[in-house]
Amino acid sequence: MADKTLTAAEAEDAFWDSLKKSNTGLLGLDQPGYHAQPMTAFREQETGTIWFFTRDDTDLAKDAAVGTGQSAMFHYGSKDQNVWACIHGELSVHGHDREIVDRYWNPVLAAWYPEGKDDPKLTILKFDADDGRVWVNEGGFFKFAYEIAKANATKTLPDSGGVADVNLQ
Repeated sequence: MADKTLTAAEAEDAFWDSLKKSNTGLLGLDQPGYHAQPMTAFREQETGTIWFFTRDDTDLAKDAAVGTGQSAMFHYGSKDQNVWACIHGELSVHGHDREIVDRYWNPVLAAWYPEGKDDPKLTILKFDADDGRVWVNEGGFFKFAYEIAKANATKTLPDSGGVADVNLQ
């Protein structure tokens, strides 16, 4: 249970701020039997769009290319475990966009594309987030440990932070 009510605006801010610091999560289509996979997210601050780099021969890229886009889910947990989120949106293939490549290119991305920024297999997925649920637990490990000890000693529920539904459109 939470001692503090978390507003949607606070939850959204916590999600976006945390995604800047720790940007890996699980991305997958919102379909029965489809499994999410680890992906690095790059948020475009101005539009709220989340970009993912992938190879055009992956199942995710092929499946996202069907029609004009697919319903998808992005599952996120921050490194410090203070922010968790399940975000729904539309995933589509944006293609090879040199401006986006140049903006986000880094040594980790380069490892997946032997031919560099012009690798013919490099493609970009566009995730337009629409809504989700965000959990925020500030205080880190020591606060969590304290809450667990207190709950066991007092036979009450621990304060696990707050949760809020967010509209990211």
